[in-house]
Amino acid sequence: MLTTEFDFTLPRGLMDTEGVVHRDGVMRLATAKDEIAVQKDQRAKEGEAYSTLVMFSRVIVRVGTLSKITPEILENLFTRDLSYLREFYNRINQQGNSEIAVCCPSCNNKFSTELALSGEF
Repeated sequence: MLTTEFDFTLPRGLMDTEGVVHRDGVMRLATAKDEIAVQKDQRAKEGEAYSTLVMFSRVIVRVGTLSKITPEILENLFTRDLSYLREFYNRINQQGNSEIAVCCPSCNNKFSTELALSGEF
């Protein structure tokens, strides 16, 4: 069976308008339809960097309790989390590698870990 959704945990978290920080989320594989939608989006045409937010708003299923992910919500991502999501997106969509380099926030020990797949524990 093909796995199309992958769990992730943001390093810092996405803060919503009420100040709640959301860290755990799910991203699905991108489709050709997603790529086409990004190309058609006027905001993405005006600024290439915004195309990343438009794409992420399409492929992120949820972050914490937020299930309606928009580019405007993703504008509040910390840069470290945006970088993490870029790497995560590339790994699940292009590289097929299920391992990612991580760093323990407590002891700064660096190691590799396998990405957790949705529904598989």
